[in-house]
Amino acid sequence: MTASAHAAHLAQLNVATLLHPFDDPRMAPFVEMLDPVNAAADSAPGFVWRLVEEGAADATGLRPAGEDVVVNLSVWQSREALWDFSYRSGHLEVMRRRREWFERHVQAHLVLWWVPAGHRPTVTEALERLADLRAHGSSPRAFTFASAHTAAEAAEHHRAVPSAQPEPAARSTRPVPSGDTAVVRDLF
Repeated sequence: MTASAHAAHLAQLNVATLLHPFDDPRMAPFVEMLDPVNAAADSAPGFVWRLVEEGAADATGLRPAGEDVVVNLSVWQSREALWDFSYRSGHLEVMRRRREWFERHVQAHLVLWWVPAGHRPTVTEALERLADLRAHGSSPRAFTFASAHTAAEAAEHHRAVPSAQPEPAARSTRPVPSGDTAVVRDLF
């Protein structure tokens, strides 16, 4: 059976260590950019989902990687869609100014991986992928823009090295698309 072109989506996690407490006035320019950048992501071509804290507009209040670490977790239809948003939109301004608000990274801070369409990765799942990238380097299971792997490579890798069952889905900002993903789920 052949999967559709959008049978797999690209998940991404990035983490950033704050230079100052979130309520510090030096963080105000970053905080002011959150709503417009998140709105741009939500309406960007290829955007599928992003993690938000219950009762909030973003995930900055969630601190699963440490009190001074913010996480960004989202799902995109393709690597190209995520790249275009990250580097060809207003998001680029935040990236250019990141040293004002976040520590310089010593180890990997961004991880990408393929998920079946309709799957919403949990923070635990995402942090595990980041740990995998840090420990083992790029693979079809956990990679970066510079060392990208295809969804087909990820599916083949999964068949060769099965992973644990996924956790329940995290809260979504969009409904899960309908469609038959049962076959695809068996591939990841």
